[in-house]
Amino acid sequence: MSLNPLSPLLYEPLVRMALLEDLGRAGDITTYAIVPAEQRASLKLRARQHGVIAGLDVARCAFQAVSPDVRLEVVRPDGSAAAPGDTIATISGPARALLTGERVALNFLCRLSGVASATASLVAAVKGTKAQIVCTRKTTPGLRALEKYAVRAGGGGNHRFGLDDAVLIKDNHIAIAGGIKAAITRAKAHAGHLVKIEVEVDTLAQLEQALTLGVDAVLLDNMTPAELETAVGMIGGKAIAEASGRINVETAPAIAAAGVDLISVGWITHSSAALDIGLDEA
Repeated sequence: MSLNPLSPLLYEPLVRMALLEDLGRAGDITTYAIVPAEQRASLKLRARQHGVIAGLDVARCAFQAVSPDVRLEVVRPDGSAAAPGDTIATISGPARALLTGERVALNFLCRLSGVASATASLVAAVKGTKAQIVCTRKTTPGLRALEKYAVRAGGGGNHRFGLDDAVLIKDNHIAIAGGIKAAITRAKAHAGHLVKIEVEVDTLAQLEQALTLGVDAVLLDNMTPAELETAVGMIGGKAIAEASGRINVETAPAIAAAGVDLISVGWITHSSAALDIGLDEA
């Protein structure tokens, strides 16, 4: 799988902040007491669970921020599947740097691989349909670009990166505006010609009203598969049909089979479990 690489501008400051949490007061007093400065070592990053890898460039950055002499050779690149015992990468260089950077590197790598793995499980669940799994803005503060990259590594797609990507009219916007018509009308008057407009609906009656006003996408929230199938028929290709709510590996197949274009899932970024990866002797 080919992925556009993350820009170091996105992750280098995050890595340095994380290292500062470990080293900001007195450095790595354990490693510096035990390991001679001249000692070198070679270690392997190994998977301890089945999953999908993401975040190797970030892990490399963590080690090389401690010492630029560290070398990380990738065996299974981001987007690759790994099984327990599989070597993901080999790392060599000053032993002190490997031990000092280990936890920060693994924190990022395990977290992002967990997001990629969760995404991949949903992508597999909807295989054979046209539905694409996409993430939301429910991300760890400060880690949005990295977690959305991990979603792509898992075979998913990205929804909005921020509030300025597109207009998404949700239930609270509708309530405060006084209805769907008022909300969409105001949004159209404000948005530029390149800005797409999506509206969230909870019922088929709301959907019917939204379609008469003309929007680019409709977020079908917490609808049953039967309701979704009816909604897709009503939309008739005039707008993108996106489903959300109660999405997991068990519910995703029926939701995808209803014919929606997108399935947006918040938990893959806000609460997916970290993938267990260890740094072991070569």
